[in-house]
Amino acid sequence: MTKLHIIQDTPPLLDLDAAIAMAQQAIRVAAQDGADLVVFPETWLGGYPSWVFGMAGWDSAEARHWFGKLVEASLVLDSAPGRALCDAAREAGITVVMGINERARSSASILFNSMITIGPDGTLLNVHRKLLPTHTERNVWAPGDAAGLLAVDTPAGRIGGLVCWEHWHPLARHALHASDEQIHIAAWPDMPISHQLACRTYAFEGRCFVVSAATYLPVARVPEALREAFISGLGGEDGLKGGSGVVGPDGEFLVGPVFGGETVVATIDLADTIRFKHDLDVVGHYDRRDVFNLTVNRRREIGGAV
Repeated sequence: MTKLHIIQDTPPLLDLDAAIAMAQQAIRVAAQDGADLVVFPETWLGGYPSWVFGMAGWDSAEARHWFGKLVEASLVLDSAPGRALCDAAREAGITVVMGINERARSSASILFNSMITIGPDGTLLNVHRKLLPTHTERNVWAPGDAAGLLAVDTPAGRIGGLVCWEHWHPLARHALHASDEQIHIAAWPDMPISHQLACRTYAFEGRCFVVSAATYLPVARVPEALREAFISGLGGEDGLKGGSGVVGPDGEFLVGPVFGGETVVATIDLADTIRFKHDLDVVGHYDRRDVFNLTVNRRREIGGAV
């Protein structure tokens, strides 16, 4: 059995040091509760830049200002804050999956919407960069690559993941199914019905558990100078409402979706990922590789860890 925690609450936006401290505490609490895995939502570290949708005009000094702040609050993996996260996982003895704003180099402004997986020994096991930022997100994040588009072994299970609307890339889904995922991390900023359906479909299709992590961010916790853009963008008048949960290999929610800022706790039986493949295994007896052939370029295009 694997026990997991999903952290919905949002760290101080655009404040890397405070966010690292909050993450360290959440990791410790999860470990003390006996969890094997702790999961954080999309770009939890640094915060999801909802404001970008409300500041998409050309030559905007305000947008440039907030982009600069986001770069400053983004994580260079091979840095003291990056090592602090790995140390927190090692000290707690727990596997950590976290959505981050990743800065490619300390001397660069290149940002990726990334998901990192850290093993309980503190090893950085995987870095998945969102393949294609969605819509106006391309004003802040560069396109990722497929170097991290795979599942990795951890004591909590074999873990892979996708970020937000990557779940509507059929070939990306199939590449992960072929990597024998047991636990799929689906990272989102919010959880409307369409995202819930994507999680349920993915779990049914891959016969795996989907750990769906979404952010809780009331408008009152957004810096006042950003609120108008936040509301006119993704945030809306109600802010981001959470909605995290866990879906089983049958496509049904085992826990959630849970709206609000509370941590979501669940225990799963990884043996179900085998049992449910008796009637559907899209990379096994239900595959037609004599008809279809998928190749994946897993070269890391821009320097970075893993």
